[in-house]
This record gives sequence, structure tokens and C-alpha cells, in this order.
Amino acid sequence: MSNLIQKYNIPGPRYTSYPTVPYWNQDSFTIGEWKRTLKQSFGESNEKEGISLYIHLPYCESLCTFCGCHKHITKRHEVEAPYITTVLKEWKLYCDLLGARPKIKELHLGGGTPTFFSPDNLKRLINGIFQLADKTQEYGFSFEGHPNNTTKEHLQALYDVGFRRVSYGVQDYNEKVQKAIHRIQPFENVRRATEAAREIGYTSVGHDLIFGLPHQTLEHVKETILKTKSLRPDRLAFYSYAHVPWIKGSGQRGFKDEDLPSPNAKREQYEEGKKLLTKVGYKEIGMDHFALEGDSLYLSMVSGRLHRNFMGYTASKTQVMIGLGASSISDSWYSFAQNVKNLVEYERLVNENTIPIYRGHILTVEDRVIRKHILNLMCRFKTSWDTKESYFPEISLAKEKLAEMEQDGLVEFGIDELRVTEKGQPFIRNICMAFDVLLHRKEPETRLFSMTI
Repeated sequence: MSNLIQKYNIPGPRYTSYPTVPYWNQDSFTIGEWKRTLKQSFGESNEKEGISLYIHLPYCESLCTFCGCHKHITKRHEVEAPYITTVLKEWKLYCDLLGARPKIKELHLGGGTPTFFSPDNLKRLINGIFQLADKTQEYGFSFEGHPNNTTKEHLQALYDVGFRRVSYGVQDYNEKVQKAIHRIQPFENVRRATEAAREIGYTSVGHDLIFGLPHQTLEHVKETILKTKSLRPDRLAFYSYAHVPWIKGSGQRGFKDEDLPSPNAKREQYEEGKKLLTKVGYKEIGMDHFALEGDSLYLSMVSGRLHRNFMGYTASKTQVMIGLGASSISDSWYSFAQNVKNLVEYERLVNENTIPIYRGHILTVEDRVIRKHILNLMCRFKTSWDTKESYFPEISLAKEKLAEMEQDGLVEFGIDELRVTEKGQPFIRNICMAFDVLLHRKEPETRLFSMTI
């Protein structure tokens, strides 16, 4: 395995979208065309399946140095109410554009730290959203909670407006690692937040763990998983730390590169962690995710409904995903659009009654075909090109790039189909890259992506 790690440990996308953001064609993108495709897709899907809504809440009281998300560090909580007012104004702009009352199937609060906001302000936000929308019959609402500041009042307020899933960022329980990433949170805090959610009635509690962190060892990973086992969260994200300090504002400068585990040590952390998670009852879901057999993410994988978008893995697909808040990304299925990242500019544009988009991409027919293959691989570890709709001219090039992976036992070919072996699953990002025709046509001249392993 170590030879394969050295061979395939290269920079590569995580494929929460295709095309990936660095390959968006911004020259052909217009906000007018984005609006047209959104209205088209909404008309095709709102009554049938509903839409997804992602709301970005960017504030944090302190900077975690492992984080690559868009965030704003402040202890001034007076920023909460004006930001929520702006998000609700943005939502009204979308509802006015769509022309019909949206039916929301999935809603997720991300950040930043959503629990930076008070329970009353979070409740005001969600109630404001549903003044202009309805829930589908089978809806799922979730939020990201910080174990140190997620109170029973937070959990109860969001439960009262329909939330049944919460995920807590744990990362690692070792004190030296926590100091390096500036995320000090004792096990007791995570236990308290987990138990409080269950007492209130949340049906899915998730923990996010990360391997490959500065100063992290194999023993640290094992200790974290064993402590996690005692709380038995319904699902787990077991991520590879994405070291991207070249991205402006990432904050990933709180430690030295030599403090990070080697690629081999990092992969050993993953392999041993995966074995341990499987041993204690978790099933692997797609890439980097694990769940107990009763969790909706596992059930969706078994039924073939697992989906992946800008929010990560989801238990079901919606054709439309609208992102609200600074830096949020939206997906109309036919196009992508991202909001401005600067908070002052975001507020100014919304108050001028302008949907605050600054870049995007209109998907071509080829884009949609390739996206389908990458979704198949990321969610089901297999894909096929046996129909006219699934064939693309450069499939022969993809097969050439996969030939060596076939020799290494990572993939298996059938007649017009490809299956990822169990041995190949840790290399799924590399396998998807073989289908990424835009990446082949224009290799990046500068570092864009984190390492695949």
C-alpha cells in the first residue's frame, strides 16, 4: 500500500462539484443566464422533489488553524441580527425571482460557527425562511455545532423549528494536536453536547474527525476513535486534513509543514482508523464518511439514493440547491453561482435588491455527462457509458489513464463500465480525475488542490 500512496499522492479535487470551481468558465457566465436556468430547474423539480437550502453563517470567536472555510473572526455578537436580516432579504429576492412558493427538502446551516448565533436569532432566521416557503413531507434539517458553545437552548430552539440532525467538529482529542490547530475542546464538552442533542430528540448526531493534523500520531487517531465509540454518534466524517495555506485567508499558518505527518503516516492513520471504525460497527459511505446501519446516510447508500453536492454527501438528491449568505454557492443543475465573500459587499448588494453573485459557470452538455460519471463514482463506486446519454468522446483517454490503476488492482473494467475495488476506494479522487476532461485539457500551472492522500 505504501508504494501506491507514493504513486498516487498528488494534488486533486474533492469533487463536491463538476466542473470544479477553478475550472468554471466565467467568461460565458452571466447572472441573467443563471437566473434563467434556476427558474427552469425550479419549475422542473420543486413540486416533484423540493429544493435544498444552504445558509452560510460566517462568524467565529476564534480562528482554528486547520480550517479552510470562509469565516470572519469576531467576539462582537451585535453582528448577528444585521446579518440575519440581510440573509432573509436575499431569500426574498430568490423567492420573488422563482415566482412560486419553494418546498424545502433539505436545509443546512454551515459556517463559520452557526452556534456563534444566539438561539433566538437562529430561530428568527428559520422562521423567516418559512414565511416564504413550505417543508416537503420528508424533510431533513441539519446544522454544524461547536461542542464548546452549543447549548441546550441552541439545540431546543432548532429542534422546535424542525432540525433533527447535528454534526459536531471534534477533529482530535489529543491536547498537543488541539493546541496546534487552536481548537481546545475537552472530551467532556463533546459528550455533554452529544447527550443533550439525544435527550432533546435529535435522531442523528454526527462527529467530524480529521487525520493528518500537525503533531498527530497513529495512537492519537486510535484514542480519538475509541473515545468516539463510547458516544456512538450515528454518523462520522473521517477527513484527510486538506493543507491549503496558499489560499488567501485560510488561516493555515499556525504550525510548520514539518509538523504534519508524512503521506505514509497519514495513510496509515486512515487505514487503521477505517479498520477500527468498521470493527465498532460503522459502515463506510462514499469517500470519508461512515454511518451506523440505521442512519439515513447508510440507508440512502443501500437504496442508491446517496448524492453529493457543495454540502458534501446527502441522503437524497434535489435538482436545485440555493446558497444564502456571504460566499455561499448555489446549484441549479444547469449552472453554478457563488456569492461575494466580503461581508460589507454582500450586505450592500442585497440592500440594493441585487442577488449578490460574483462568479459562476453554465454547464455544457459535456459537463453534465462528466458530472454524472463523477457522481456515480463518488456515491456508488461504479459508472457505465453504455448509453448515448452517458457516452463522451474522451472516454478512451479516461480508460488509458485508468489502465495503470487497473494493473494496480484499484479498478475493474466490464463492457462499457467501471467498478472501483475495495482496494481502490481510498484513491477515489484519483479515479475521478481520469474522467475530468477539463483538468486534462489544461493542467494547473499553480497549486490549486490539496493532496489526494
